Amino acid sequence: MKTTLNAIQLLKIPVIEDTRGNLAFIQEEVLPFEFKRVYYLFDVPSNSFRGSHSHISQSEVLIALSGSFEVVLNDGAEKKSFLLNKPNIGLYIPTGIWRELENFSSGSVCLVFASDVFEEADYIRDFDEFLESKK
Repeated sequence: MKTTLNAIQLLKIPVIEDTRGNLAFIQEEVLPFEFKRVYYLFDVPSNSFRGSHSHISQSEVLIALSGSFEVVLNDGAEKKSFLLNKPNIGLYIPTGIWRELENFSSGSVCLVFASDVFEEADYIRDFDEFLESKK
């Protein structure tokens, strides 16, 4: 079964609101998978691109902890763009979706929850190879 853009979801991250400041949290039932790795991108120049790959078996959730950035997703047949700019919204990207992150605002931080540990063999980093994998 091929993964399509229909499988992508925006997730509402639970927030406890308080006059002293808000607290958002991630626990087991918040994400559609058990995460094994957490990493973040920061100090990305506004004219730089991140991502430019797909995963064979790993899923991810991206959250803009600070600032904003655009996530352009491609399932091999169509593209869809998401602007992430709220720390209580996560973007679920299942396996088999090409992603490019761009248009980072100053001071933006992208937090990523991944369903598995880093394994280079899980990455497809060539777009033509990605398109071939979708056939």
